[in-house]
Amino acid sequence: MRADAEALQGQIQDSIALLRRHLDWDVALRRLDEVNARAEDPTLWDKPDLAQEVMRERGRLADQIEGVQKLEQDVRDALELIELAEAEGDAGTADAAVADLKAFATEAKRREIESLLSGEADMRDAFLEVNAGAGGTEAQDWAQMLLRMYTRWAEKRGLKVQMTEESEGEQAGIKSATIQVTGPNAYGWLKTESGVHRLVRISPFDAAARRQTSFASVYVFPVIDDKIEIEVNPADLKTDTFRASGAGGQHVNKTESGVRFTHIPTGIVAASTQDRSQHRNRVIAMDMLKARLYELELRKREEITAGIEAGKTDIGWGHQIRSYVLAPYQLVKDLRTNVEKGNPDAVLDGELDDFMAAALASRVGTTRSEASANAR
Repeated sequence: MRADAEALQGQIQDSIALLRRHLDWDVALRRLDEVNARAEDPTLWDKPDLAQEVMRERGRLADQIEGVQKLEQDVRDALELIELAEAEGDAGTADAAVADLKAFATEAKRREIESLLSGEADMRDAFLEVNAGAGGTEAQDWAQMLLRMYTRWAEKRGLKVQMTEESEGEQAGIKSATIQVTGPNAYGWLKTESGVHRLVRISPFDAAARRQTSFASVYVFPVIDDKIEIEVNPADLKTDTFRASGAGGQHVNKTESGVRFTHIPTGIVAASTQDRSQHRNRVIAMDMLKARLYELELRKREEITAGIEAGKTDIGWGHQIRSYVLAPYQLVKDLRTNVEKGNPDAVLDGELDDFMAAALASRVGTTRSEASANAR
């Protein structure tokens, strides 16, 4: 009993130490004092937008700091209870206290992982774009599988998913699609999923049942609001309109409601077929273009400060971040962190937290090689 309690205590202390480091504890305490002082200023609500931003920061800091303090106190209380229970020979109470320590260890790991979401845009909503690689129907079917995987992941977290653009494949699957994922820390969690994803399986489209390798790329960028000013020179844009396909009935097939912007200096493309109105699709596509330009700037800063090489690459061999092998054996492996899962069905059904948490830890220089599945 004592050994179990001490092992759990060590795990929790390790997580709390990392939590304090990621939060920059002394700085966070000072900042909370500053935000509390601003929140008490009666003139703050003269500017509602600013007031809401201050209150959001106050709530986030208070949750992080008070969460650590409560964990530390809970662990002390549980250890004292175990000591008293053992002195009195009360095995039932000691067992209950050890069970509490296990719950605290899970809570500490969850908070440790969430503390990694400290980037400038991590709290924002996200756009997630999937593109099929070369390979026709095989790759297009794989792209649709990935789109479903991320949709299921978002749904399990209680996040909202909305289709922004979709280009269907000739026989099956999709050529490309973009969804908007809305909810707390959507971009922070999804940002490490950008890259090429490789699938190995027995082809369901091959009468000879041969093994096939398919590629698809994922690209994640944050949704931005009016507070972030991104200037786009109209002279730098190539604009195309086209007939949308998919949901919307015959109307979308008769009118060129789809809009595609190509930003010539960067080659970034943003398209929307979400609405029946071409005007509305122009607004949506422009918002997406500005968001991608913002994400590009974030990546440039990250590469300069951390030496991280990120972003979109060719959709093929040598550029993949994760392999999903369904045959001849069952394994999903992240090639950046070496996290492996032997149950591809669960991963493809949205069980991605371990991969995301390990990638986040790697990006901030944490050496922890495993991540909790309880990062919710």
